[in-house]
Amino acid sequence: MMNSIKLKGALLSVILFLMMLAVWHLATAPKSGINQPDRASTTTASSGNSEYDLLMGKGSKDVAPAQKSGFPTLTQMGETFYKQLSDPFYDKGPNDKGIGIQLAYSLARVSLGFLLALVVALPVGFLIGMSPLLSAALNPFIQILKPISPLAWMPIALYTIKDSSISGVFVIFICSIWPMLINTAFGVASVRKELLNVAKTLEVNPIRKAFKVILPAAAPTILTGMRISMGIAWLVIVAAEMLVGGTGIGYFLWNEWNNLAISSVLFAIVVIGFVGMLLDMLFAKLQKMVTYAD
Repeated sequence: MMNSIKLKGALLSVILFLMMLAVWHLATAPKSGINQPDRASTTTASSGNSEYDLLMGKGSKDVAPAQKSGFPTLTQMGETFYKQLSDPFYDKGPNDKGIGIQLAYSLARVSLGFLLALVVALPVGFLIGMSPLLSAALNPFIQILKPISPLAWMPIALYTIKDSSISGVFVIFICSIWPMLINTAFGVASVRKELLNVAKTLEVNPIRKAFKVILPAAAPTILTGMRISMGIAWLVIVAAEMLVGGTGIGYFLWNEWNNLAISSVLFAIVVIGFVGMLLDMLFAKLQKMVTYAD
């Protein structure tokens, strides 16, 4: 029954995808029309081009040249995908690197900022979850700092760190820490009292209790926080790299926009979405591994 639903869902997804491609093709296909001399005469450049085309024998007097949409066609998108993916690791200078190199820079910044946030958020979240006094003391700071946009920290990071790449890592650290911290504290505080009472009865020392009792019980909630943090970090890195420039998928996207290469911009958007989906699937898999049934 479940496999049947998945199969039907997959088929429906394919049909929707093909419909989207059909709409794209109809919207971007070149359109031809009947020439209107009175309207054409209002545009000097257009009229000049038409006369030139007629003199060169490239067009009919009554038929206007095909009008192309500014949006890339499916053929142009296919060519862009092939060009970018056929050689993803080329390096022709600071402003011309392959999509593989740009992705590697972005993933490295996200991984480093995420790991730094993990190192801070897990122990602090444990302490907050195990100590109501510490939770009450730190909660006002968390509530004030949590809603601040990560990009709002970028000027402070650039001023103090004076390195655009490390500033990007700092922004990822800032945006990743709060979901992990809050979910860790919530998961630790929500561990069933029966488990804690058993550990207390057996006189388990605090470190053993933390790793053998609390951590396994709170692991699904902690992984949920990590999954949310990774999703936010991948969102933020694109915007941060568009600001600081240099390298990364965000810089690639902004650079292609400055070159008015819309097909490359759309290619970058698809790559960002695809990589984000893979990261989310990875953490979903980890979350499933530590989830257990009571």
